[in-house]
Amino acid sequence: MLPMKSVSLNSKLLTHNSYDHGGNIYRVAEDLGVPEEKLIDFSASINPLGISGKVKDVIIKNLDGLINYPDPDVKILRENLSEYHGIDPETILCANGSTELIYLIPRALKPKKVLIPAPTFSEYERACKLSSELSVMSYELKKENNFEINPDEFISAMRGDMKAKVKSQKSKVEAKCDMVFLCNPNNPTGHLLKRKAVLRIAEAARDMKCVLVVDEAFIDFTPEESVIRHVQDNPYLIVLRSMTKFYALTGLRIGYGIFHPGLIYKITAFKEPWTVNNLAQKTAIAALYDSEYADKTQRLIKSEKEFLENSFNKMGIKYFPSDANFYLLRIMNGNHIVQKLRGKGILVRDCSNFKGLDGSYIRVAVKSRKHNRMLLAELQTCLT
Repeated sequence: MLPMKSVSLNSKLLTHNSYDHGGNIYRVAEDLGVPEEKLIDFSASINPLGISGKVKDVIIKNLDGLINYPDPDVKILRENLSEYHGIDPETILCANGSTELIYLIPRALKPKKVLIPAPTFSEYERACKLSSELSVMSYELKKENNFEINPDEFISAMRGDMKAKVKSQKSKVEAKCDMVFLCNPNNPTGHLLKRKAVLRIAEAARDMKCVLVVDEAFIDFTPEESVIRHVQDNPYLIVLRSMTKFYALTGLRIGYGIFHPGLIYKITAFKEPWTVNNLAQKTAIAALYDSEYADKTQRLIKSEKEFLENSFNKMGIKYFPSDANFYLLRIMNGNHIVQKLRGKGILVRDCSNFKGLDGSYIRVAVKSRKHNRMLLAELQTCLT
């Protein structure tokens, strides 16, 4: 058992928002009184390979360039993203991680009614709540259906044809929405909507003049299902991408969005300058074209997912099918297990603060065989 350490109230107040997510090894290390490197973090779903050797070389080579301001237009990276994806560079907006864009979009477009699935990434709702005139409607996913989205039902909810739970300061709110957030694959469930289904939702959004924001933070694990090339044909479709999960550029903070030409200028008008630093711009290019790293990643994740699924089945642990590099597990006394693992320096994501989930759900990342074995051994101990 790792030693515990008291933490001041001020520390907790300063970090309360980030502590609601996975990956806050700093807070946990302080709580436990251990070095950060002693923790094994399954709470954040990051490529277990870490950053590639080519990316490390670019970082070292460009350290002296930190004396200069970064290019505010991120021109060279946008040109490379354009070539890589086969899209117009003028439709690409780079940011300090895709989370910057999640907050920027509602601020710039000022929607009145937003539909968000539940459970899903909590920052969508938090970003929307910063506007006091905005109503948030929750489309609740059902555990008996593995938290899958039914495209027809979802479109009906967008149109206001189905009942949706509404959070608003107003007593009466029409259910029809003018913005939708859709995480694909979804976090924390891992469920993937196929490209055709997403495009059907996008067509409905265009007919309703409703902005559809598709967050493809985990799509690199199933790149053939991306709708990134369809933005140019739909002025109401926005696609967000992240270089955190697949490329492990977590600490550098780099993400980007693809917007229709008629929409991107409304977004950039609200964006702060210089949010993408020099190293992020250069390493993102190196990461994109490191095909050896990408191939190795796909093989590793596929192998480790098979290993984890077989192990979960043998242990009688309920897991939900996942197209990403993590699993949502349903375990009796999940909160207790989270704390027991934490005491051993193994961090998993307590999902009780996801809307639609409770203390019986935890999320675990897919990591290396060594770390996956350690997690499974400790889970077995907790269950016996």
